[in-house]
Amino acid sequence: MLTDEELLRYSRQILLQQVDIDGQLKLKNSRALIVGLGGLGSPVALYLAAAGVGELHVADFDSVDVTNLQRQIIHDSANVGESKVDSAMRRLRLLNPHIKLVAHRSALDADSLAEAVSAVDVVLDCCDNFGTREAVNRACVAARKPLVSGAAIRLEGQLSVFDPRQPASPCYHCLYGHGSDEELTCSEAGVIGPLVGLVGSLQALEALKLLAGFGEPLVGRLLLIDAVTTRFRELRVKRDPACSVCGAGHE
Repeated sequence: MLTDEELLRYSRQILLQQVDIDGQLKLKNSRALIVGLGGLGSPVALYLAAAGVGELHVADFDSVDVTNLQRQIIHDSANVGESKVDSAMRRLRLLNPHIKLVAHRSALDADSLAEAVSAVDVVLDCCDNFGTREAVNRACVAARKPLVSGAAIRLEGQLSVFDPRQPASPCYHCLYGHGSDEELTCSEAGVIGPLVGLVGSLQALEALKLLAGFGEPLVGRLLLIDAVTTRFRELRVKRDPACSVCGAGHE
C-alpha cells in the first residue's frame, strides 16, 4: 500500500492514467541496478529515486574528481575525493527517504555481477567502458533481465533497451559486437554536460516504463542524438541469430 505521504509525494505522476495507483505500487515494489554513477548515472539515480522506485542498487568503484562536476550532477564540490557511491547515496537519501539503497562500492566481477543483476528487475548501464558494458549485457541475458543502455561522448548520444524476455529483442552484443580498438572515454574526447543529462533522463524514463508497465520501450530500436543540430534519429535493430551471447545455442 501507499502511505498518505507517498500519495502526496507522487501525486503528479499518479494523475497520469498510464501510471495511476497500480503503476506507483509497481514502482514501489521494484528494484533497479544502476551501473555507474557518473554523467549518465547521476540523472538516472535522481529521477528513479524521485519517482519512488522502491529499491535502488548503485554500483561504482570510483571516487569523485573535480573534473566530474561539470556533468555528474549528483555530486558536488564537497564530495571530491569521496566514493561516488557514498556521495550519491547521501544525496538520494535527502531526496527520498522512502526508498531503500543498496551499495556496491567495489568493481563487480563475473560472480558478483551475476548476483547483483539477479537481485533486481531492471538494469541501467551508465558506465563508460565497453568491457563493463559487455559483462553487464551477458549477465542480463543470462538472468533474463531488461537492460537500459545509454552512451554519450563529444556531442553524440545513443540509447536503446535490450529485453531478453522478448524473443525478438537483440542484446547489446548483437548491436555492437566486439567494440572498437579505438574506444575513447570522455576524459580523452570530451563531452557536453546537458547531453549526458538528456541521455540519462531518457534512460530513467525507459526504466519507469518497464517497471510500471506502460508505453512502448525502445526494444529493437536505437535512438541517436546529435546535440550539435538537436536532431534525433531512430534505427531499427534486429536480433542476430548467430550472436555469441544471445543467439541460438548460447542462451
